[in-house]
Amino acid sequence: MPDTHDAGPDVHLTAPLHAATGVTAVAVALRRATREAGPVPAFRALRIINQTDGFDCPGCAWPERRHRHLVEFCENGAKAVAEEADQDRCGPEFFAEHSIAELAGQDDYWLGRRGRLTHPMLRRAGASHYEQIGWHDALDLVAHELSSLASPDDAVFYTSGRTSNEAAYAYQLLARAFGTNNLPDCSNMCHEPTSVALADAIGIGKGSVTFEDFDAADLVIVVGQNPGTNHPRMLATLEEVKRRGGRIIAVNPLPEAGLDHFKNPQKLRGVAGGGTKLADLHLPVRLGGDQALFRWLARRALDAGRIDRDFIAEHTDGFDDYVQGLHADPADLSAEIGVVPELLDQADAMVAGSQRIIICWAMGITQHRDSVATIRDITNFALLTGSIGRTGAGLSPIRGHSNVQGDRTMGIWHAAPDDFLDRLRDTFSFTPPRAHGLDSVGALEAMRDRNVRVVVSLGGNLARALPDSTVAERALGSCRLTVHISTKLNRSHVVPGEISVILPTLGRTDADEQTGGMQFVTVEDSFGTVHRSRGRLTPPSPLLRSEVSIVVGLGRRLCPAAGIPWDHYESDYARIRADIARTVEGFERFEERVQEPGGFLLPHPPRDRREFPTASGRAQFSAERLHDPYAHRGGLVLQSLRSHDQFNTTIYGLDDRYRGISGGRKVVMVNPFDIERFELRAGDLVDIVAIDAGIRSDRVARSFRLVAYPTPVGCAAAYYPEANVLIGLDDRSKESGTPSYKSIPIELRLSDGTRT
Repeated sequence: MPDTHDAGPDVHLTAPLHAATGVTAVAVALRRATREAGPVPAFRALRIINQTDGFDCPGCAWPERRHRHLVEFCENGAKAVAEEADQDRCGPEFFAEHSIAELAGQDDYWLGRRGRLTHPMLRRAGASHYEQIGWHDALDLVAHELSSLASPDDAVFYTSGRTSNEAAYAYQLLARAFGTNNLPDCSNMCHEPTSVALADAIGIGKGSVTFEDFDAADLVIVVGQNPGTNHPRMLATLEEVKRRGGRIIAVNPLPEAGLDHFKNPQKLRGVAGGGTKLADLHLPVRLGGDQALFRWLARRALDAGRIDRDFIAEHTDGFDDYVQGLHADPADLSAEIGVVPELLDQADAMVAGSQRIIICWAMGITQHRDSVATIRDITNFALLTGSIGRTGAGLSPIRGHSNVQGDRTMGIWHAAPDDFLDRLRDTFSFTPPRAHGLDSVGALEAMRDRNVRVVVSLGGNLARALPDSTVAERALGSCRLTVHISTKLNRSHVVPGEISVILPTLGRTDADEQTGGMQFVTVEDSFGTVHRSRGRLTPPSPLLRSEVSIVVGLGRRLCPAAGIPWDHYESDYARIRADIARTVEGFERFEERVQEPGGFLLPHPPRDRREFPTASGRAQFSAERLHDPYAHRGGLVLQSLRSHDQFNTTIYGLDDRYRGISGGRKVVMVNPFDIERFELRAGDLVDIVAIDAGIRSDRVARSFRLVAYPTPVGCAAAYYPEANVLIGLDDRSKESGTPSYKSIPIELRLSDGTRT
């Protein structure tokens, strides 16, 4: 790979970095925080972020240990705080100056830099601008439109993973008391395959490890994950694994700086030295080749007799069918995996030398058409080796948003189980609907077909999170009413329904004072620990309301007779936690237990007692078919991914420091061999065309710079959400409905037939 090459105007390229964090990350974090939030608010916020008496980072869901460092944040956590504590304001004067059409012509970065929302805003039918509206009138309008629907199922209540447990619980009560299970959420677009696969296999859709397991692990396999950007504090945990003599395998199409070397800024070797080498081995699998990898590892373990026969006999079903399926695979799977046999042999030797293995994964696994089958085969491998319920071993899906796992625990789910709905019925004065509702893509299809007329979004940015951006924007615009409970301006606000309401809310860093005094909320991390979060910064406007307060305001108007103590919920969030304790398993004595520093760990029978709450009471091997991820052979398969300067749909800046790309986001990363093969040149301006069944579709991402990058041959990468336009609504997992953001067959063509 060349160290640098010209990518045309605006975009500048340097060689990808081979180490993450270090002094540069600290400097960037502090500079962003002080510049955007101001020195004093930045200091106040960063001092208490992820501390037991402070607030939980609005970014990722990586847990904190019981004993905290003085500094418990990463570069992207500091950027998230700076984004929320922004000193700029986006109020009525801004909306009076800028029409909706003008705002729709701006990019995501520009919109996000306008500052914190300060007032409720209304776009009336046919109006060109948003105008200010009072809280009372805004909530009356939303309640009137919802009450006027022909059916409660004509509404959708979407939730972002940033939402607290208390707000999420009240929100799902609101939707169900209103009469619908249309509760899509961001997990539908990220870890839904994990929830489906693990629930089938071990009886609970959550990971099976804690920090203590990382302290005892011999081997950690990190699959389809880029912790250096998406979960940077995880790198310190991996560093401790290496310090104890443990080993790490990185499985990822792209080389990621954080999995190469970690320069821990809290240690001398991270500041003055070269840092810690993390990954002992990098397996650059082809996109979608992970299932074949774990089937290959399983077959090698089986053939060598390195399986836990006692665990299999005592705790599992389906072993014989699983083994029969393995032996039906091709003898040589290296082509499907995309890794040379020598590297596979090294991986097998590391597995063979390990008694305690943890497997971590994220979006690189879940966002494929065959993601559920892949996670089932990862779980099969864990069952084969007896890695569930063993200290130092297990399954560790890494959630990408601070409370996305907690929202599901609180009942934000379009397909909630009957026993949970029974407890709601027995506690309140309404009977929850039983028919399953719409997930995120199902909601988009219903909006497109005009079967959903009202969308209420508690956080998030649906226009940019959903697949097929063109269809998503048109679908939102076709609704009668769109309601956005938000902290900052985003793309969804500028593709409004006939009527649109923006309700500004407090952020995670803001102090939340109600009539019952200062409030705290709770969140659940990736390991199932529930803990407090209390913001301390002065809110940017006295008109802001908390998410709980906004939900309660709608609940009072829509469902006053549902037996839900809305007024008590708003004045004192402890009343919400009392009802959570009565209706959600594992939350007994919630208020008492959450007062403990660091919170409490939710029960997990497979991890705690090797008990499996499946229909048979045993863990289930799954006889999967090996899927071919390369139906579009000879072309390219593209994955979308985050840059280092963003979190989900929030764009902090235009630089991807670790990948050596700066000044722009409309780039497509392709192996130099493929660039030559398709008679292109690095720096060309190209259109990316989605391919359906070998035929060019009408889904095109236009005018992207072609960047030579060390991706596997046949694989390409571009940034999310700019690449979402390429993903059709049918490009999703059959079992989970999750869009295939990481496996998009594409072709490249020169933009306008010209070469730069």
